[in-house]
Amino acid sequence: MKTTNTLKNIAAKLLNDENGFLISAELILVSTIAVLGLVVGLSEIATNINNELEDVASAFGSVNQSFSATGHRSCHKAATAGSSFEDETDNCDSQWDLRGNGTEGEY
Repeated sequence: MKTTNTLKNIAAKLLNDENGFLISAELILVSTIAVLGLVVGLSEIATNINNELEDVASAFGSVNQSFSATGHRSCHKAATAGSSFEDETDNCDSQWDLRGNGTEGEY
């Protein structure tokens, strides 16, 4: 019986205690502003990473991989066939594939 009264007293004291209320409200406000700043910052980081990866992909796409090798024929009836390949522009080889908010260029 005494334990129940003690627990009720502790619960009543905790319920009526307002010493840390102001600090809690300030922490909630500061943490909310920090989270909003993190969301905006991470969004900008994601956009910039996408732009840099597109630059790398454009650099790979702009490499011309065309080649030509002529065949060879010897006088002893041995021969090798020639080979060639012509690299053409791919569908997404442009530097401006990602669409930003504007009408031209990277963002």
